[in-house]
Amino acid sequence: MSISSLLAALPEPVVNMIVNFPAMAASDFSRYLIAAPVMAAIVWILKKTVWGYRQIQPRLASSTDYRREFFASLRTCLIFSLSGFVVAFGLSFGIMYEVVLSFGPWTDLALFALIILVHDAYFYWTHRMMHHPKLFKSFHRLHHRSITPTPFAAYAFATPEAIVMAAFMPLWLTTVPSSVTAITAFLLVMIIRNVMGHAGLELHARWWLKTPLTRWISTTTHHDLHHSGSFKHNFGFYFTWWDKFCGTEHPDYAAEFAKSVAKPDTEQSSAQPVIA
Repeated sequence: MSISSLLAALPEPVVNMIVNFPAMAASDFSRYLIAAPVMAAIVWILKKTVWGYRQIQPRLASSTDYRREFFASLRTCLIFSLSGFVVAFGLSFGIMYEVVLSFGPWTDLALFALIILVHDAYFYWTHRMMHHPKLFKSFHRLHHRSITPTPFAAYAFATPEAIVMAAFMPLWLTTVPSSVTAITAFLLVMIIRNVMGHAGLELHARWWLKTPLTRWISTTTHHDLHHSGSFKHNFGFYFTWWDKFCGTEHPDYAAEFAKSVAKPDTEQSSAQPVIA
């Protein structure tokens, strides 16, 4: 059977997916390959400035850590790209909504907010599930090898965890009609928040936990505490409310955040070099 006759036998959404796969893969890889190095560069620069005191852990990631995180993340990008075939088959069988370009600015904005809220719940509960002793080794241990995470750890998942994370969008499209605009905005915010959470340097304002408008949005310290040994706390991604509601927020989170953003006094900073 020739390639042309094989393509002719496939459903149209699957053919479209095959044709567009290089572009989709390039999009998935480029989000990571831009966001992670850019955030790493920002952190490196900030450590050379007066913001150096905001480094959360005294320990530094090794070159082995960077390599493991980078190559594991590339594998995750590939799995994310391949999930498009699940969507294509879902469209073929009529069990998923076809994505339109836009529903209009206000509807797209509402959709974007809804995706973020639902994805935060999905992340919290799947993340917490993968910490179960029977699942942790196969699903999540690789990610926790990054005790001192770097921005390159954003997608550093074992294959089973990457599949769980990739499953969100196909599941979403079985439930909610969506637009390219809303999904694109969601994907951009997701990778930006992801690399920020693994930055290893507190990037949020020191008043972040003191105002009702921002204290429910997670910080770098929030996720860093989860990596540095407190595996039973801080499972949330964008927000802290699931951790608060379920009693899984680290009891010292506020104190550790305050420590991360506390300026060293002049005498100490002149006597002790900033960690670089």
